[in-house]
Amino acid sequence: MRRKTVIRTGLSALLLVGSWATAGFAPAAAATSAEEAPASAGMLTAMQKDLGLTAGQAKARLAAEKTATAVESKAVRAAGASYGGSWYNAASDTLTVAVTDSGKAEAIRATGATVRVVEHSASLLDATKTKIDALGKSAPDGVAGWGVDAKTNQVVVNVVADQRNDSAVRSFVARAEKAGPVTVEETTQAPSTTAAGTVGGDPYYTGNVRCSIGFSVHGGFVTAGHCGGTGASVSGWDGSYIGNFQGSTFPGNDYAWVNVGSGWWTVPVVLGWGTVSDQLVRGSNEAPVGASICRSGSTTHWRCGTLQGKNITVNYGNGQLVYSLTQTSACAEGGDSGGSFISGDQAQGVTSGASGNCSSGGNSFYQPINPILSRYGLTLHTA
Repeated sequence: MRRKTVIRTGLSALLLVGSWATAGFAPAAAATSAEEAPASAGMLTAMQKDLGLTAGQAKARLAAEKTATAVESKAVRAAGASYGGSWYNAASDTLTVAVTDSGKAEAIRATGATVRVVEHSASLLDATKTKIDALGKSAPDGVAGWGVDAKTNQVVVNVVADQRNDSAVRSFVARAEKAGPVTVEETTQAPSTTAAGTVGGDPYYTGNVRCSIGFSVHGGFVTAGHCGGTGASVSGWDGSYIGNFQGSTFPGNDYAWVNVGSGWWTVPVVLGWGTVSDQLVRGSNEAPVGASICRSGSTTHWRCGTLQGKNITVNYGNGQLVYSLTQTSACAEGGDSGGSFISGDQAQGVTSGASGNCSSGGNSFYQPINPILSRYGLTLHTA
């Protein structure tokens, strides 16, 4: 009963039943004045736990990452066609921008970023990855995925270590290496999606699958596409009808949105699950590689990590590939699918899948939020 009470309290913040007045929930404007910092004490506590930071370090890191996000957009414009990628280093508090043209270095440094001259542009690396994506239908389960790595200036193909010598894996890698600048790395475990069977007292259900709410949009919420097909009925933690999947894509992409009605309501909040304070959502500016990031899900609740890479293709097995995912070191488990990834007060994306778990550690993958909003013509609900 205690667990159900905690879950109900958390969900009432995201999907409010009834009106503001009836539930006694203050409007977003009132909540904003109570929280001046970009992150609550709860988020700072979670970052201390998962990233090994002090309270002061966590607060300083969020402020530095907010600055780095702003610098990155300016530096990318300054680099132009010679842009080769960028990443943030928390230890040195530096945003590094790779360029193929050394003549752009001065303009980039003027934005506040450091510069690394590289051989390959981001557009060439993206084109290489696109060529490998075209091979995706033939990817064996021993190939976990692939994506652009700005730091190495290569496209990294990840293979499951104990299957690296499998003939199908070797064949796929050989074809991938012909696409352009490619390197191969090993991983101990292939990723999988993080949906789960029905368990009482969780955010939402479709059929016999439990998933997690991502972010409120005007008229509903976004979540993972593998949680349900278009038209599927969705019920809340208490079993009451919420709405239906209005659009859903999986594989290829992994995103969906659900309309909200029947007395349910939406607010710009990410759940803290009773262990950290609920987080207000104020926008969706994309964080750079290297930034800290936290996620909320119905199984493992609040977890934090570091943004490790973008534009990742993940092979979930049986020919189910998902493109353009972002990889993080925050763990996730079954039932966390569709849940929120947030950096500071900025929405980042919805949970797609993971490798490993929250006991032994692992990686997670999310579908970035802005392409979801664009695809369905949705507007993020912000404070």
